[in-house]
Amino acid sequence: MRFTGKTIIVTGAGSGIGAAAAQRFDAEGGHVVLVGRTASKLDAVAKGLKDAEPWPMDAGVSDDWYKLADHLHSAGRHADVVVNNAFVLEKLPAHELTEASWDRQIAVDLSAVYYSVRAFMPDLIAAKGNIVNVASVHGIISWKLHPAYAASKGGMLALTRQLAIEYGDNVRVNSVVPGPIVTPIWDEVTQDELDLTATETALGRMGTPEEVAAAIAFLASDDASFITGAQLVVDGGQTVKART
Repeated sequence: MRFTGKTIIVTGAGSGIGAAAAQRFDAEGGHVVLVGRTASKLDAVAKGLKDAEPWPMDAGVSDDWYKLADHLHSAGRHADVVVNNAFVLEKLPAHELTEASWDRQIAVDLSAVYYSVRAFMPDLIAAKGNIVNVASVHGIISWKLHPAYAASKGGMLALTRQLAIEYGDNVRVNSVVPGPIVTPIWDEVTQDELDLTATETALGRMGTPEEVAAAIAFLASDDASFITGAQLVVDGGQTVKART
């Protein structure tokens, strides 16, 4: 029960890693704020939890973060942990990607971290809390058709280190770096493609959202009290194998 009495904000909480992280924090006693753009998905996740509230919003819009902060404060709550997990992805080569798509992916996948800091850093400083950013192996190694996503995830890793330095006296800031994880984004991929992706890892399989959620919860807990500015790679050895 590492998060008893604490309020944890999880973006992208309607499915995949975000939903698994919300379940993990709830199981360990936290009050979880489920953030996402689709209210029905958030409601479905919330129904399976003991102490959670859905909050539909767009993580890529700064004003939505301030509205969430106002809501929590009016309810007598403050943020102890912020998990930046929301993302969007459009797969195209850079010269075919529209400016609107580029801007949207950067807003949700990277700028949302900045927005969360603007809205909740006073809370986190007061609580001696922490931020966990969910990055990606795309920020470390590269595949075709991911220009904006790779740029944003690489930027997230750099921003994580910078924030750790900026707020080191009061707030820990870390990132997890998932590799191939079985989430809804893979639903339209063929079994042959899934099998091929599994062979790219040292463990020979894809990971589960729950395995990433365990890493997120660890970094957010006092068990990681001397860890900040880190990037915890949860990829089954994919990045290691890619470099051999």
